[in-house]
Amino acid sequence: MSNTQNQIGEGGLLTTSQSSFLSRSPDLMIATVIIGTVLMMIFPLPAVLIDLMLALSISVSLIILMVSIYITKPLEFGVFPTLLLISTLFRLSLNVATTRNILLHGADGDVANLVVAFGKVVVGGNFFVGFVIFVILMVINFIVITKGAGRVAEVAARFTLDAMPGKQMAIDAELNAGHINADEAKKRRKSVEKEADFYGAMDGASKFVRGDAIAGIIITLVNIIVGFAIGILMYKLPPVDAVAKFTLLAVGDGLISAIPALMISTAAGIIVTRATSEGNLGVEVLNQIRIHPKAFYIAAGLIFLLAIIPGFPKIPFFTLSIFLAFLGRASSKWIERKNITDENLKYADDLKKGEKDTNSLDNLMKVDMIAIEVGHALVPLIDPAQDGEIVDRIQGIRKQFAQEMGIIIPQVQLRDNLQLEPGGYQILLKGNKIAFGNLMVDYFLAMDPGTVEHPIHGEVTKDPVYGLPAIWVHKRDKEEAVFRGYTVVNCSTVIATNITKVLKEHAADLLTRQDVQYLIDKLKESNPKVVDEVMQSDRLNLGEIVKVMQNLLREDVSVRDILTLFECLADHCRIIKNPDVLAEQCRKNFGRNIVQKYTNEKDELIVVTFDRLIEDILSGGLVTTENGSTYLNLDAKNAQEILQKLLRSMQIFDKEGTQPILLISARMRQAFYKLVSRYVPHLVVLSYDEIPAEINVKNLELIV
Repeated sequence: MSNTQNQIGEGGLLTTSQSSFLSRSPDLMIATVIIGTVLMMIFPLPAVLIDLMLALSISVSLIILMVSIYITKPLEFGVFPTLLLISTLFRLSLNVATTRNILLHGADGDVANLVVAFGKVVVGGNFFVGFVIFVILMVINFIVITKGAGRVAEVAARFTLDAMPGKQMAIDAELNAGHINADEAKKRRKSVEKEADFYGAMDGASKFVRGDAIAGIIITLVNIIVGFAIGILMYKLPPVDAVAKFTLLAVGDGLISAIPALMISTAAGIIVTRATSEGNLGVEVLNQIRIHPKAFYIAAGLIFLLAIIPGFPKIPFFTLSIFLAFLGRASSKWIERKNITDENLKYADDLKKGEKDTNSLDNLMKVDMIAIEVGHALVPLIDPAQDGEIVDRIQGIRKQFAQEMGIIIPQVQLRDNLQLEPGGYQILLKGNKIAFGNLMVDYFLAMDPGTVEHPIHGEVTKDPVYGLPAIWVHKRDKEEAVFRGYTVVNCSTVIATNITKVLKEHAADLLTRQDVQYLIDKLKESNPKVVDEVMQSDRLNLGEIVKVMQNLLREDVSVRDILTLFECLADHCRIIKNPDVLAEQCRKNFGRNIVQKYTNEKDELIVVTFDRLIEDILSGGLVTTENGSTYLNLDAKNAQEILQKLLRSMQIFDKEGTQPILLISARMRQAFYKLVSRYVPHLVVLSYDEIPAEINVKNLELIV
């Protein structure tokens, strides 16, 4: 490393030690420049130092101009507005320093050499010519370049700010659709903000350049008038000599200040007018001009006609005509080579077409874990650019589900389906339709919670989520429906509620080995011992752990506390390998978590129970397999009678407005749940072993 640094130093570039000040203290360097600029306005400077500062001003302006040419997009030079302010302040401080130098020492000749050189050499010592050139440069800078660049920056700032919300929503849509990750989304949002800030700053910075041009004219006039007065009154010079001497110096000072200002203004114009460029300026200009060789040929012909007009100079026009014809020929050959290259690329693409087709078929064969398809009338609901709420709702649902259930739901794919009715939607799980509905756009769904006394007019329907009676009311009648006591929701809420219900009912189907492995890896970072104990070769494998967690999720039991889950598995997996039995053991450890969501505000658990006779019938039909699983082998008559009695008891819960819960012995809990879950899907079956001691159990009915 040290050798490399030494070689670089010998080559003329900065070594580590030489650039240490710049790399360690860039803020200090900028502060020093600004403070030094202010000091130049206050204290007189010797002529030699003024020459150095003037040369530095030209150099910095030239560097900024070159950078503006070579950047590929404006944000690569995002500090330009600040540099514009600093360079303007630097030039104005130099104007003050040179004005002081001219007025104090103009008569005795002790003036900065660059000021004298620009006054004599550049304009041939003719102060009238110099003044005219200075005025022309000021007009070019102030009226043409600065005014145009300022207008472009103003319009760009306005359009950028107007487009900012749309760009942000487009980024959010791509993130929610899974096309980009969170880091890329954050990077793009930052880029959008920087772009808006840049053009806003450029809009204001253009005023610095205009002010600089005006100040340059005023300072030059002051130098001429005051210098003329000083030459006559203080140095007793003849009026003609005073005018010639001080006007020449003032014009030289104005020119040496106007040229860097012109370069900075040109750089500003180049930067703000390059919104659509993708390469540096030279490459863009060359590529975009030479694709039209006919333009060169026509221009060459017209220039040739000018050359043969009597009185017109022959050599310049003939030379330019030949040169333009040469450029046209070179452009034609370049296009021919480009076309051949494009054909070769097309041929290569054709060779890969089979592979691409295969990839397309692979994409068609890919099945989304969960997706929502909508009819064309509901597309605005899933499009963030049209203020659609579904994307944000789903993002919130996924976060809530992760917090409550402990698993991360895959990205929900949103797309339109022209085969659906305009207001129709369907929810797909692994490509299979599991929920659907039909909504009315611009209408709200009003549901009677049981307290409405005066029904509202609307289209009678059923809630597509739970099948409850409802009414579609127009958005103009929404407030009236709320006033009458209805629960009113919009179409986005209906879809969000449906997707929440589907996720809870099918959480077990969404849990994969990859998901569980991720959770295990996170647990192993903090608790490696329990993970190693459970996942030994003679204990449990990944698939068995997945089945345990799926059994818990299937009955709406959260697996967020995965440490407690693994502690329980570690206690029992030496003897028990059956996932069903292990899940039952884990339920006992999760008892407080299970029961808590079903207790009322009085900390009561409202349940129904079977009498001794029914429990004996169930116990007699309980069968235990060799691997420890259990199921109920009941005759059809007993099974039907028990099921009918249970369904009648569910009506009590409907009246109470509470979750239907059956309390049963631990050894029969899982087997009975398997029997009744298909007939009473919303029934919660708990065992006595899962009830914490501090919970008060209220038995609504003893089923006999």
